Amino acid sequence: MQFDPQEIDQSAIYKLLTGAVIPRPIGWISSISEDGIPNLAPFSFFNAVGEDPPHVMFSTVRPNNSNKDTLNNVLATKQFVVNMVTEDTVERMNTTSQAFLPHEDEFEMAGLTPIPSLKIKPPRVKESPITMECELVHHYTLEDHKFGGATIMIGKIVMFHIDESVLLDNYKINLDTYKPVARLAGSNYSKLGEIFSIKRS
Repeated sequence: MQFDPQEIDQSAIYKLLTGAVIPRPIGWISSISEDGIPNLAPFSFFNAVGEDPPHVMFSTVRPNNSNKDTLNNVLATKQFVVNMVTEDTVERMNTTSQAFLPHEDEFEMAGLTPIPSLKIKPPRVKESPITMECELVHHYTLEDHKFGGATIMIGKIVMFHIDESVLLDNYKINLDTYKPVARLAGSNYSKLGEIFSIKRS
């Protein structure tokens, strides 16, 4: 079957896209307002962009043409932290996905510990074994949208924080102890399943 996105409704597009593009890593983004109020929210439109220099991206939707707190904060301060989600933190990550008011602290609501970053102002999630301090370098809001679209945020990583429990020799990550969680469709998530290797020819 074929589906023209111009001829089906937004909910159908969302189901097709998020059901087909799986699994997706989760960027658990912490930011801070100009008034010093921390914010923490997960985004599954997230990935690495490149390593020279290292950049990541995440995208936040704009429901009813309004910005989420994360978008407002990052546009104002030009800084954010990516906290990676694991099996140990996935339930608390889900708590932070709720629509809290701007003055409410998601760290406190989810029972998480904010700790200082080294180079930027937004706090990191202590319970996350891998965090990345980022400075915003580019943002772009999708055009021709119907309900507010989405804004893509690209950040340069200025500091990696890797817990020794997930670090192997030669800067490799130990997947057995890292235990990352990925986003599927709807309320579904996935753990790492069978891992296999294919050598490049």
